[in-house]
Amino acid sequence: MKVDELDARIVRLFTDEHRMNVLEASRILKVARATVQARLDRMVASGVIGQWAPHPEPRAFGFPVVAFCSLTINQDSGHDAVAVALAEIPEVLEVHTVSGDSDLMARVAARSNSDLQRVLDAVTATRAVVRSSSVIVLNTHFEGRTLPLLEAAARS
Repeated sequence: MKVDELDARIVRLFTDEHRMNVLEASRILKVARATVQARLDRMVASGVIGQWAPHPEPRAFGFPVVAFCSLTINQDSGHDAVAVALAEIPEVLEVHTVSGDSDLMARVAARSNSDLQRVLDAVTATRAVVRSSSVIVLNTHFEGRTLPLLEAAARS
């Protein structure tokens, strides 16, 4: 979907002010309420806005350790079946099929470094994962950074 600068301004406003309502947004942006609502509806329907749900922060509720895990899978299982098995482990936050030496890349959370071992053991206990290699995140500078990309796309 093609986005323009008004779309980007709407998304920026709702990103910065999570509890903003459409009427207030229309006043700030100086456009009709119906315009804001129509733009939001269009961006949701096309997938530009993927979710309106709160985004829980694992470190804030006891999971400060984050690791990225390269996973080699049992090829007989297939990627989708492995993803279904990994989805049963709550600490597995993301799973992506990737190119390169491994088959999947997962982002996992844990309560501590030793708890990370428990999570990795649960991953391999699925029997769908043959081998894993992990790197622990030492510091997060930023994440989930899609708004600057949307704004750049709107300008071009």
